Amino acid sequence: MNPRLRLLWLGLLVAASATLTAVYTCITPFAAFGVLAATTLSRRDGLLLMIVLWLANQAVGFGVLGYPWRADTLGWGVAIGGAALIGTLAAQRLGSSRSLGQTVAAFVSAFVGYQLGLYALAVPFLSVAGAFAPSIIGQVLAVNVGALIGLVGVSQLLAAVEGLLHRRRVQTSPARFA
Repeated sequence: MNPRLRLLWLGLLVAASATLTAVYTCITPFAAFGVLAATTLSRRDGLLLMIVLWLANQAVGFGVLGYPWRADTLGWGVAIGGAALIGTLAAQRLGSSRSLGQTVAAFVSAFVGYQLGLYALAVPFLSVAGAFAPSIIGQVLAVNVGALIGLVGVSQLLAAVEGLLHRRRVQTSPARFA
């Protein structure tokens, strides 16, 4: 990807994370972000991006939304960060293909990995099994699906822009003769 478009893409993902955190408070779509990290970045860069997205989530939560500085709130933050990395790793296992089937499989893997990771990290230490009621999981799923659709659309738009820029560069470069 063009370096400028790559920076734009990463900036858009961070802005989307911060915005969705502010809008949905406790439902940042980390599974959707994990799929995009897995399908558009290297393994290392995808995991680093998830850490940055988690930090943006925490900054908005504590700095803007006024999350209380208590042990249980901090514990939830750590659990969410760990689960986001687990979901991303689950999506990365399926490769970086951009086919619809591969994206859906990566999303299912990321969502299940995120939810199981969050459950495993949160419930034993925070005693919050009620946070995993089917209605809440359904809300989390809906936000993740919506975010994934929107973010894939933005990714496709950037890929189209990159294709246009490449064609323009090729057309305007001087002709070479053998």
